[in-house]
Amino acid sequence: MLGTIVNTCTILAGSIIGSIFKKGIRKEHQTALYTAMGLAATGLGINAVVQNMPDSRYPVLFIVSLALGSLTGTILDIDGAFGRLTGRLSGGNLSKGLSTGILLFCIGTLSILGPIQSALYGDYTYLFTNAALDFVTSMVLASTYGVGMALTAGVLFLWQGAIYLLATLLGNFMTADMMTELSIVGGFLIASSGISILEIKDCKTMNMLPSLVVPVLFCWIAGML
Repeated sequence: MLGTIVNTCTILAGSIIGSIFKKGIRKEHQTALYTAMGLAATGLGINAVVQNMPDSRYPVLFIVSLALGSLTGTILDIDGAFGRLTGRLSGGNLSKGLSTGILLFCIGTLSILGPIQSALYGDYTYLFTNAALDFVTSMVLASTYGVGMALTAGVLFLWQGAIYLLATLLGNFMTADMMTELSIVGGFLIASSGISILEIKDCKTMNMLPSLVVPVLFCWIAGML
């Protein structure tokens, strides 16, 4: 868990430092950072999809995952509930910032593979690399959305902690195919978050989060057959 603890601390530190800089940044500069984060998130999402799509053994799975997940999330109104919760914590756009931060920090190859490598082989390379990237990203996000971005550190700790425990208990549960399909769906979610930030279309990315469960269940069941 050392790598996860370091990763969590870097997000906390980055959020605090970024929020301090926020106080001295003018409105037009905040808008520029806001646009930059939207472009960055869109680019990272597209890159994840392009990198993993050629390795997919189930080329239609991401479509089914997005459709079923989005429908489930919309019925449950995850986006609305998340917005109401963060609305109590902040009067600004913290909701959009948190949803973007959670996706960028948690739904990535390094953030998923890192805890598995740590649990199975005691290798912290992925997590330390991810920590460095998240430190910079959290500073930029906090400079736009404020210190409330520190809440993503708790989400990351629970997410990576759960993967670490799962890898410890179930060994090779996270197969290569599962990682590939999960990364593709995650890439689409990150890209949709960037599109929302750029105000091209409000994709309500939080409602799409159940999409991540579909490839995990599918690959688990396929592996048992």
